[in-house]
Amino acid sequence: MRNSTNKSGGGGKLTRTQTVTVRLDPKLNYLCELAARAQRRTKSSFIEWAVAESLGSVQLSDVVESNELDATIKQMTSRLWQVDEADRLVALALAAPALLTHEEQLIWRIVRENGYVWKGSYGNNNEWRWHPAEDNLIRERVREYWDIFKAVAAGKESDDLLPKWNKKQAGAFDHDLDDDVPF
Repeated sequence: MRNSTNKSGGGGKLTRTQTVTVRLDPKLNYLCELAARAQRRTKSSFIEWAVAESLGSVQLSDVVESNELDATIKQMTSRLWQVDEADRLVALALAAPALLTHEEQLIWRIVRENGYVWKGSYGNNNEWRWHPAEDNLIRERVREYWDIFKAVAAGKESDDLLPKWNKKQAGAFDHDLDDDVPF
């Protein structure tokens, strides 16, 4: 399958579409042409419609925090589709982590483990703690460092470029040192 971006101004309402080359066996191709004629569409318009309709039958059995046990991709469209690449990966990671590619898993691990991009608090040991959840994410920070997260995950950049955060609360004493105090 081949993808290419079409930025031409003509055609439909969308300013950017993806051109996808698919192979259909002769029988399916012929039936597709007939179905397109029956709906008074072009074959490509019919295929796009058919794909959109089929999203309602693809279930996401491992959807996290969904009210519906058998949510479909079509039902999750507004949650999964985001304009920014960073927001799309985060949405997918939070909603259906099993669908992440290996490369996306590497990026998500770096984002998930970086305290700079998460709301949290200092715990009993005065260390910054957070829970990777949608409400705790500071999206602007993820977008700001997105290219760095991707480059580090791909091994193209050092993790020294990742954003830093105060891992220990400023002015807090380490309770483990109490045994070493000579009084």
